[in-house]
Amino acid sequence: MIQRIVTELGPWAWWVLGIVLLILEVMMPGVFLVWIGIAAIVTGALSLILWESAFWTWQVQWLIFAVLSLAAALVGRRIVNARGGSSDQPYLNQRGQSLVGRTATLEQPIAEGRGRIRLDDTMWSVQGPDLPIGARVRVTASNGRDLTVEQV
Repeated sequence: MIQRIVTELGPWAWWVLGIVLLILEVMMPGVFLVWIGIAAIVTGALSLILWESAFWTWQVQWLIFAVLSLAAALVGRRIVNARGGSSDQPYLNQRGQSLVGRTATLEQPIAEGRGRIRLDDTMWSVQGPDLPIGARVRVTASNGRDLTVEQV
């Protein structure tokens, strides 16, 4: 079946595959199919040049496509990681980390190292030195669901 498709479409089969993959990339979230689509288009360009060569069988074309896909995915990953380093909201999905540095009043006293504060509309468990209810504290760290505080 693959041999028949490649034979009928000739070198344009790779261009069609590349364009289909690029269209799928637009319809699906992520940035992965674009690199495979680029590999297919490059394989198509090589096919246009080498189509009449005896060694340019469909097996060689698929091997070239696989190697180019892997290389393009690795290069693409490096490009995406290099660009995506900074964000205007670095703690978007790390709510506890976004609270570091804020001050609050103890809703429950810290006794034996544990207490509670209210920040915005949420009650948070805190750990720190023993303090009475109503004491002002500053959040110094977050370790998941608990906040570490110190007296202000």
